[in-house]
Amino acid sequence: MAKRSSALSQCGKLVGVSAESILNKPVGKAQKAVLDRIAKRQAAGDDSGIDYSDIPPLTDEQLAQFRRRPAKKLVAVRLDPDVLEWLQQYGAGYSTRINAILRSVMPRR
Repeated sequence: MAKRSSALSQCGKLVGVSAESILNKPVGKAQKAVLDRIAKRQAAGDDSGIDYSDIPPLTDEQLAQFRRRPAKKLVAVRLDPDVLEWLQQYGAGYSTRINAILRSVMPRR
């Protein structure tokens, strides 16, 4: 007799989720209350609820490993209207989006 698989062992359907759908999801009342409470504490400079005791201080060698990114240069770019519209449809920050797209293509050459 073949063993029956239970409903719990069956694979669920994979659901694709985009960043836009997550960011555009409305915030519930309970989440909004928590976010408002956190925002008020941050605005007042109250970080007394944060426990820093388990974070060791960085050494000079560790700090030396960090390097600052060079400042970005302001340039003018001429784009086709449909390309600009596509970039802007995802909201503010389309120039940062252009930079990310170009950076992803850079290593290919």
